[in-house]
Amino acid sequence: MVSLDQFRGYTVAGMFFVNFAGGYEVMPAVFKHHHTYCSYADLIMPQFLFAVGLALRLVMLRNRAALGVPAAVGRALRRIGLLFLVGFVFYHLDVDLPAGGREGMSLWKPVTAATLWRETFQTLGHIAVTSLWVLPVIAGSVRVRLIFGAGSVLLHAMLSAVFWYDLLHEKRVIDGGPLGFLTWTVPALAGSFAYDFRHGRGAAGSLRPLFGWGAVLMVAGYGLSCFGVGGPVAAPPFFPPEGAVDMWTMSQRAGSASYLVFSAGVAMAVYAGFVWWCDVRGKASGVLAVLGANALAGYLLHEMVMPPFAALAHEADPWWRALLVTSAFMAATTWLVWWCNRRGWYLRL
Repeated sequence: MVSLDQFRGYTVAGMFFVNFAGGYEVMPAVFKHHHTYCSYADLIMPQFLFAVGLALRLVMLRNRAALGVPAAVGRALRRIGLLFLVGFVFYHLDVDLPAGGREGMSLWKPVTAATLWRETFQTLGHIAVTSLWVLPVIAGSVRVRLIFGAGSVLLHAMLSAVFWYDLLHEKRVIDGGPLGFLTWTVPALAGSFAYDFRHGRGAAGSLRPLFGWGAVLMVAGYGLSCFGVGGPVAAPPFFPPEGAVDMWTMSQRAGSASYLVFSAGVAMAVYAGFVWWCDVRGKASGVLAVLGANALAGYLLHEMVMPPFAALAHEADPWWRALLVTSAFMAATTWLVWWCNRRGWYLRL
């Protein structure tokens, strides 16, 4: 589906921008990650999980019909395991030069309890573990997926209330930490429903349910944030809270239910826009096509290209220099992805 490739490409481009430009003081707060409310930057990762869920349902249904259930599950397990391994190795690499030069330099971060809490469970780790968690139901009925998703959110809320919310802040985890998969399930399953709408109703027919259910999820996510100690009317998304925060506050660090339900709704609505633009009107962007076709390569490459460009950047740079260096970084990384695509070097896990 062109819409899925373009949506994925848009998400990769957004990741390039917020991960680099977010380091500048001059950039608006909405383009930076926060731990106490949802910003534009915080919407990027849920869109990856949404795309994963959509593609995983498509592939599982196709492979179950063509290969049978055991072979389809086996193929999915191999790819999930390989993705987790790639993420584990990538996040534990340490190629930063020490102050004294190359002498004594290590290419591998020691595997400690601290690195397992933080380094392992970043984007690729979360995608792998969440895919494994939803695999038993991803090809199931609407009812099965709804019950599974609601149960995952309820379990996360119960554990957070008992001990997890305090512990994840103590460990300073990333993106919800080792139990984050329970709520990252929400955008992944939302993607599976988006596949049903798009596949079952066609491009034009899927627009109404995609936009409609996207709006429902956004309202539900905001509603969950109003359960917190901040009062019955919480600050809206993209605005910092006015009072105290807790497990109901929208937070990417906590992987809170309110944040991921709201973000799943945004992802569904954004995807609906790409269905209208690409599948209904027949439009597409060449740049987004490059990034969407090789999203994993884009993710890995942008992490490796960032350090040399970061050497040209300073937090206090004026807006024109911030945009210039950010644009150069994005252009260089996109060119490298295009170069890989031209040679048929695709990373599809």
